[in-house]
Amino acid sequence: MKTEIISKNELLQHWLGHRNLTRQTIEKFPEEGLFDYKVEGMRTFADMIKELLGIAVPGLQEIVNNKSGELNENLSYSTKAQLLQAWDEATPQISELFNQIPEERFAEEFNLFGQYKSPIIHSIFYFIDNEIHHRGQGFVYLRLLGIEPPFFWERG
Repeated sequence: MKTEIISKNELLQHWLGHRNLTRQTIEKFPEEGLFDYKVEGMRTFADMIKELLGIAVPGLQEIVNNKSGELNENLSYSTKAQLLQAWDEATPQISELFNQIPEERFAEEFNLFGQYKSPIIHSIFYFIDNEIHHRGQGFVYLRLLGIEPPFFWERG
């Protein structure tokens, strides 16, 4: 007998909570800090957000359509308003696409972006973990800019 630890919907709600917190983090940045501030060896937070936008919806589209494509994170957003709008447009798409993946496919091997072959659930974990990772970098940037980041536990 299989014991469920977390439901598909609970996983989606968990992810959406992280997306909400990442949105709050973007909002905290001043425009110039978002696109210009970086620590040596790291990218700007805007570039990190562009990566996240280039991964989540396109990755889920690949999974839903069972067709691998190429990763494109070189998105042309150049203002905070554009990033926030793209973020807000992507969130309902994530819900819609995620809900199209039958649970039985989660264990299926898939070659995400033609380069990352693993079970679909691992790709979904990657989408979430990568967002948390980059948001943590954004928190450090905010603190270095003298700005208090949002509380990491307030994802609602």
